[in-house]
Parts: sequence; structure tokens; C-alpha cells
Amino acid sequence: MDISTSIEIMKSLADTSRLRVLNSLMEKPHYVEELANRLDLAPSTVSFHLKKLEAAGLVNQHKEQYYIIYSVNDDLLNLSLKELTSFENIEKYAQEERIRNYRIKVLKTFFKNKRLVKLPVQRKKRMIILDGYAGMFKKGKKYSEENVNEIIKQSFDDYCTIRRLLIEENLMKREKQIYWLI
Repeated sequence: MDISTSIEIMKSLADTSRLRVLNSLMEKPHYVEELANRLDLAPSTVSFHLKKLEAAGLVNQHKEQYYIIYSVNDDLLNLSLKELTSFENIEKYAQEERIRNYRIKVLKTFFKNKRLVKLPVQRKKRMIILDGYAGMFKKGKKYSEENVNEIIKQSFDDYCTIRRLLIEENLMKREKQIYWLI
């Protein structure tokens, strides 16, 4: 199990009402109104908590005639706390989170109103910007130079510089004014 799934499970269990709903479902499957009456909660509240539990994979649903019946996911509930909290890739996850946050910070710094204000001088930051531009193109599709210019121009007026950098940094290839992602 990966860390993000484990976090989702833990978060969904960190609520008294959700624990009460889960406890009732461990006894037997129920539909929303039945749980609402049993727990003295509004049906909308029960539905909200069931959606959270279902998103975490703790609860399953199936339809019987007019009702949606909820039951616990025994496979997940039978995992031990040790299985839920041991990860081989905890450092990798933490590093990916740091990289994701840094990337967001760089994009917020250099983009205002969906337009690139200026190109970063530092290569690391410039590569984040260029990766974003590369993401505007589809892999396997070929683009004319005019198409490339139009796509880049939507967010930065100096499309020639971005186009040149995409080629220099090996994010795109060019042959006879035809461009494509590598």
C-alpha cells in the first residue's frame, strides 16, 4: 500500500460519526435511511460520511431494488495497523512532495494571470517553466512552426525564445520547421 492511500484511510477514520457509521456497517450492511435512524443523524450527514469512507476504500456499495446498500470492505479493514503504516517509499514520497511544492512556488512566482511574466535566469527554475510549455503539446503529434508559436503566444509574447529553449533543452525536436515532443 502506498502512503497516500494510507493517509486517506487514516483521515477518514478521524471522525466520530464516520467511526459510528463504520461500526454499524460491521454488524451488517445498511442503506442510508436505516443508518440515519439507527445513529440519530440526518440522511444527508450519513451520505456525506459514507462518501468519505467509500473514497478511502473502507466501504463498498451495491444496489438492491430501490436501495443502495453499504457494507464494509473486509479486505481493507482486516489490515493491521503495522501494514497501514509501514512504507518502503516514505523518503521517495517526502521528496516528491517537496519537489511538487517547489514547482508550484516557481510557477506562482513567474506566472501572473496565466501569463509568463519573465523567464527565470536560474536553469532549475527555467526547466520547470519549459516543462510546463512542453506539457502544452501532445506526444506523437507533429506541429508546424506557426502552431508552436500560437500555442506559446497564448501565455508569453517572446515565443521565439521559448521555442528555441525547448529545442536546446531537448524537450522538442525540429526538422524543416516541423516540431514534436521527444
